[in-house]
Amino acid sequence: MVKHGVITVVGKDRVGIVAGIANLLAENNVNIIDISQTVLRGMFAMIMVVDLSKSKVSVEELREKLKKKGEELGVDVTLHSAELVESLERV
Repeated sequence: MVKHGVITVVGKDRVGIVAGIANLLAENNVNIIDISQTVLRGMFAMIMVVDLSKSKVSVEELREKLKKKGEELGVDVTLHSAELVESLERV
């Protein structure tokens, strides 16, 4: 079972991006462990490390919910297993 995830959010900056993603995570009992965000020349970028161990939904279902929320917000959202990201760093 995947315990941690890495979420990336990229797109044109606008009000409500952080709130929209954070609310969706809270609704699904996913805790934000760490977060970094910035705006560069009008482009919003955010990386979050999240705890998936108590999630109410599967990783695949959460990935779909995040994708849909991203479409509503006009940003691209991806969810990766932190374990996968860490293994790629070792290569």
